[in-house]
Amino acid sequence: MLRRLHIRNYVLIDALDMEFPDGLVIITGQTGAGKSILLGSLGLVGGAKADAAQILRGADSCVVEAEFEVAPSDEGVRELLESNDLDWDDGRIVIRRVLAASGRSRCFVGDCPVPLQVLSDLAGRLFDIHSQHASLLLTDRKYQLRLLDRFAGDGELLGECSAAWRGLLAAESELNEAKTRLSSLQAEKDYNEAQLRQLDAAHLREGELEELEALHGELANSEQIKEALGTAAAALDELPLRDARKALEHIGNLVPAAAALAERIESSRIELDDVLSEVQALDERIGISGESLESVEQSMSTLYGLMTKFSCGSVGELIERREQYRSALFDSDNLESEIASLEKKSAAIRAEYDSICKSLHAVRAEAAPKLAAEVGQSLRFLELDRSRFTVDISPAADGISGRDAVSLRFSASGGEPVDVAKCASGGEMSRIMLCLKAIMARFDGMPTLIFDEIDTGVSGSVADKMGSMICDMGRSMQVFSITHLPQVAAKGDAHYVVTKEYEGERAITRLGKVEGEARVMEIARLLSGSSVTPEAVANAKSLLNDR
Repeated sequence: MLRRLHIRNYVLIDALDMEFPDGLVIITGQTGAGKSILLGSLGLVGGAKADAAQILRGADSCVVEAEFEVAPSDEGVRELLESNDLDWDDGRIVIRRVLAASGRSRCFVGDCPVPLQVLSDLAGRLFDIHSQHASLLLTDRKYQLRLLDRFAGDGELLGECSAAWRGLLAAESELNEAKTRLSSLQAEKDYNEAQLRQLDAAHLREGELEELEALHGELANSEQIKEALGTAAAALDELPLRDARKALEHIGNLVPAAAALAERIESSRIELDDVLSEVQALDERIGISGESLESVEQSMSTLYGLMTKFSCGSVGELIERREQYRSALFDSDNLESEIASLEKKSAAIRAEYDSICKSLHAVRAEAAPKLAAEVGQSLRFLELDRSRFTVDISPAADGISGRDAVSLRFSASGGEPVDVAKCASGGEMSRIMLCLKAIMARFDGMPTLIFDEIDTGVSGSVADKMGSMICDMGRSMQVFSITHLPQVAAKGDAHYVVTKEYEGERAITRLGKVEGEARVMEIARLLSGSSVTPEAVANAKSLLNDR
């Protein structure tokens, strides 16, 4: 429950530090005094959108901090804290939002900074604000379904349904993607096969074109090459190196340097003999053959043609393209097997989802008349004696919450119930919403519930009974009720008044607790307006004594 609220520089609130008790807490004040500002500050720590305009004029930043006390048995809050590495601190939880003039805000749980979503999730488990316009939620089909689910207590089934639905969507998406790929591959299959056959027929190998180009150069100039080789061979063969070596060896005994020169000539001769052998081998390999040149040119033309057709810059790229076609044909065969497996997977998840949906429907069908009966009984307590309230379930498209749609139907006169959005007045909507909130409070385990003028549109004895119902809720949980009705205000365990004061031209909103005579006078003001009469004071005392 909300134990303390600290506000600095929020809209018209310069500084506020308040502590709150258990039970029913009443907040009243003149219209325009700033009750909505107080709610806005709570919305800020609840994760509502932040705006630099919320900062008090002249201030650099604003801070809203709320301290809550949570029962040790609240496993939901404990689990949320632990999953985000936040301290439990014996159930004392402080959440804080700091808003800078730039419009950016920071969120804290205790002293630890947290993402806004974590702050929002945690606040959603600590308090619930029912604003003046929240009754419009009764026209929201999703909200109506959530109401029934919370009453039915089917949270575990809903979790299973959500997981199965997401799994089914993922499986069907994967299956459809595979089918699309297969359809595309099959449409191109004949083309891919033809391209692959043409590339396979070329017997491509890396470096082939370079070899052909070199061979073509030899063949195209073979006569010139052979002539040069012949000349070189003849010249090498005619060199009289042996004679020179013998002549030098002959005088080697007389001139030692001549013997060394003879050895060098011998080494050169051996090297030149080897060169001659290679020149002769080249001469023998290169033949003049028009047929060989034509064959090489045809092979080169084939490769150039393939490179142009497939937009490739080399034989290596042609080989890559060939393998791509081969892979595409292979993928087509593999995809057929993969699709068969995905179809089985999707069917299994679909069967699981169908089973969960049937279980959910059964739980909802059992809970719907019970919820309708409880709401109907509460509405009769609130003087809608002839009213009829039903919770109807109808088929809906498959979704994350199953395949049920819920419709809340109402008739004030006892006739055939119709959609609440089409028949209920503002006062009737307020009463219906209060009944639902009172019932849901028992199932949600919400420690703090805040009503913002839920009693709008009612008065007299109905207002008194709505006050009694809110008061009953306050016996098992902390309830804040912002109200203009004295019948409701008189039933609170504690009473706070919002006022607006002026410091020069500056308006400041204050919140203060009233007790004793001050509370009597506030109830009297609610009864008679700005001019408090003795009769209103007497009536206020009577209301406070009867609570």
